[in-house]
Amino acid sequence: MDSRETTDLAETRRRRECLDCNKRFTTYERMDSVDLAVIKKDGRREAFDREKLMRGFFKACEKRPVAREKIESCVAAIEGQLRKTDRAEISSRKVGELVMGQLKKLDHVAYVRFASVYRSFRDIAQFEKEIKLLKQNK
Repeated sequence: MDSRETTDLAETRRRRECLDCNKRFTTYERMDSVDLAVIKKDGRREAFDREKLMRGFFKACEKRPVAREKIESCVAAIEGQLRKTDRAEISSRKVGELVMGQLKKLDHVAYVRFASVYRSFRDIAQFEKEIKLLKQNK
């Protein structure tokens, strides 16, 4: 029915319609590129997993008024940034910082949720500090 490039030109979005049931669906095509490896805090290497990144965003944005398209756009932006570095290995810290940057723009509650896990908040004071920083940067 319809094909178009995403705004970052990293994917082709195709809208299709099943000829049998007349239902419509969307597919996204991405160009294969160098496999990215994520270096975890403990030194282990793990293949970059776009779906894992999506799940993290969905978990942070759970019960928040954030459209799926916005989440997909954030994930595409992060993946694009990582692939532009021309490095086969990236630290999990770099991925986490990129996620936090996108979430901060997307939804402040989702950002604080993610930050609390990512930065291992231990008490309410750390939540208060992060919220105070958000308010200052508004």
